[in-house]
Amino acid sequence: MQVKINTNAKEIAKRIKKKGKELSASVKNALSITAQAGVNIILDRTKDGEGYKGNFKPYSSIYSAFRSSEGRGSVPDLRFTGKMLGAMTTKASSKQAEIFFRGATESGKAAMNDKKRPFFGFNNSEEEKLGKIFFRALK
Repeated sequence: MQVKINTNAKEIAKRIKKKGKELSASVKNALSITAQAGVNIILDRTKDGEGYKGNFKPYSSIYSAFRSSEGRGSVPDLRFTGKMLGAMTTKASSKQAEIFFRGATESGKAAMNDKKRPFFGFNNSEEEKLGKIFFRALK
């Protein structure tokens, strides 16, 4: 018995290319969703005075007194005006997602704050959570 299969190579190549584009778009969307979830994790944790390495060290007594005089709390939450954390944003491609700060001023503030009170990153459990979010978002 002999089986002969006739194929149209151009049509097959076209279909493979289309599926590849669909997969690429799905990965990009999943990465975008995951990056935004990462921003939310950082914001929620920071609001509670925690970094990815644990609780923030307290403000100096001078800075704490200044914050009190301005009607702000004494728990380190990296928010005075809200501009720095408000400048945190994301972008994604089909290969990677990035969380960053818009503007040189806010990016500089974030870098300075991250040295003293590490907030811009994820611990192991947060990375696991982000992995689950990515795979759920992947369609």
